[in-house]
Amino acid sequence: MNDVRIIKRYQNRKLYDTHQSCYVTLEEIAQIIREGHEIQVIDNKTKNDITYMTQIQLLFDQEKKSTRAGDVELLKRVIRSEEGTFTGHIRALEGTTSTETTSEPTLSENLNNFVQNTEVNSTVETPSTLN
Repeated sequence: MNDVRIIKRYQNRKLYDTHQSCYVTLEEIAQIIREGHEIQVIDNKTKNDITYMTQIQLLFDQEKKSTRAGDVELLKRVIRSEEGTFTGHIRALEGTTSTETTSEPTLSENLNNFVQNTEVNSTVETPSTLN
């Protein structure tokens, strides 16, 4: 099992990989995750764990860069779900599909595949990184 790589987010929104001792972009964090490493993102000032929000920002940035049209119907289903969040929607789907036998991938598998297969431009730092 891999050790958790700690990424610190500073007030200037820069992300610092303590394992490599250098600043990284969201695209580089995506690559770290694709390679199978675990990460934890910590706000350097408050010491709060902001891993989840960082990964949501990463997905959002990847969606903005995508040349394929997004699935509006999927987003409507997520918004209309009980919690109105991707996490809640995925959990609900996995709860219903865990007892069913189906060859179709779950939404979480689709999202995981999306993250793994999205091309990354590792030299571009986005100004909207983690508002």
